[in-house]
Amino acid sequence: MEISLGSLPFGLDFHPSDQLVAAALITGDLHLYRYDADSPPQKLLDLHAHEESCRAVRFVNGGQAMLTGSTDRSILATDVETGATIARLEDSHEDAIYSLINVTESTVASGDDQGCIKVWDTRQRTLCNSFDAHEEYVSDMTFAADAMKLLGTSGDGTLSVCNLRKNTVQTRSEFSEEELTSVVLMKNGRKVVCGSQSGTVLLYSWGYFKDCSDRFVGLSPNSVDALLKLDEDRVITGSENGLISLVGILPNRIIQPIAEHSEYPIESLALSHDRKFLGSISHDSMLKLWDLDDILKGSGNNISQAAESDSDSDDMDVDNKVTSKSASKGHAGSSSNNFFADL
Repeated sequence: MEISLGSLPFGLDFHPSDQLVAAALITGDLHLYRYDADSPPQKLLDLHAHEESCRAVRFVNGGQAMLTGSTDRSILATDVETGATIARLEDSHEDAIYSLINVTESTVASGDDQGCIKVWDTRQRTLCNSFDAHEEYVSDMTFAADAMKLLGTSGDGTLSVCNLRKNTVQTRSEFSEEELTSVVLMKNGRKVVCGSQSGTVLLYSWGYFKDCSDRFVGLSPNSVDALLKLDEDRVITGSENGLISLVGILPNRIIQPIAEHSEYPIESLALSHDRKFLGSISHDSMLKLWDLDDILKGSGNNISQAAESDSDSDDMDVDNKVTSKSASKGHAGSSSNNFFADL
């Protein structure tokens, strides 16, 4: 299933309980579609949400609203049913917003181009945490619920661990030789898996964040721009060559390529609420919805073997190739606290 978006997409998210998918575009537009396996996708909303690029989108409040983050430094809340603006927070960051994730049912986190991470509480309607976690753009984040820790990756080549209870940056890894692009928690929280600009996948052991415990270079030299956790042993990767692959973690190996979006870089991957569809967006301005059962055929027998080992491999190849990309600079600072007053 394919949807032509008309412009380069940066953000993608599925509704938590309905067959809806949203895309954030470089033009500042926000698109919302209804999809069904037996009929063509239907565009429900086409809104000019921001004056500058719309980099990220997330459904919040049980799917009643969509939050978008932009290079214009604003965060917008939009009603899913009507498309009406619920609230807009101008100058939410002092630099362009790069990433946005759901933390809990009532909190979200945003990261900007200067390395600042902020956590917003929709229930209390306040900004509850702010962390100067990185020196460059916050490429991705993930939340460890049991430990109440927010992990972030950055173009500065580091992994950060932010303690939400103490409101402090608990630790940050040593600078790696590549920009980190994406992060997921695997192995029931015991491993932190990071994608990088060089295509190396870095594994960190929980509690030992200073240096990675393992590296997997099977996807090099293509940048791993997106990671999507499928289960505790498998992750779906999106690379700059347009390939979507199923990768096993410990033992680390490419189980199989499962789709080819295009020849252009994958910007984002997401799973539908029922896990029937995998969504991908790329620089070809297309949103593609893949039947997950179809593209995973043939991989099941390999997974039982992948799950047998749960220890780091001592004979992994190490790739020291250095790549870089530019990211806009700025200064992270204060923000308004009343953004969610109308949510």
